[in-house]
Amino acid sequence: MTDPISGLGRAQAQINTASDKAKNNPAGEAVTAKSSAPVADELVLSDTASTALANAEFDTEKVAKIKAAIEAGSYPLDAERIAESFASLESMIGGK
Repeated sequence: MTDPISGLGRAQAQINTASDKAKNNPAGEAVTAKSSAPVADELVLSDTASTALANAEFDTEKVAKIKAAIEAGSYPLDAERIAESFASLESMIGGK
């Protein structure tokens, strides 16, 4: 798949050679490897979102039945409907 902006494929877009690093470093500073320590993500909800989640209204019995059916492997799936949903979503985000 080619990126419509850069015209590069995914593998090409991810390659960052030493010459590219030098080109992007006009001061000639030494290019050092970054730490591979994982960075923790954090999500901060607004007060409105927190209130909406705390007071969410849903049918807990229905949710429990669906969870049980999924765990038992008996939840019905319509492959055609799922594929149509993916195709629709992809067309909304600009896919082909």
